[in-house]
Amino acid sequence: MQDFTRLVIWQRSHLLTLNIYRISKKFPKVESMALTYQIGKAAYSIPTNIAGGCERKTTPQLKSFLNIAAGSAAELHYQLILFKDLLYLPRAISEELIQEILEIKK
Repeated sequence: MQDFTRLVIWQRSHLLTLNIYRISKKFPKVESMALTYQIGKAAYSIPTNIAGGCERKTTPQLKSFLNIAAGSAAELHYQLILFKDLLYLPRAISEELIQEILEIKK
């Protein structure tokens, strides 16, 4: 077990989650209950699963949690593409966030 808050990947995914919540406040009100919920859930699932994996006692258990985090990152990646295409997000912001997701997934 290790202190997940010391992991750079957790720190970066936590900051990404904070950024997602900040930008989602600007989405149209009609989307505030559906898509905004989904993007927030995908975002916070990444650092949550990294933290959960760090508490596991075996490498296979850790890998399982990291795989879930990677799946959530893929969901978030798609959602950012969708929001960009719906014009809820400026292209530059979307691309910056997507780049951060790709870096985290490495």
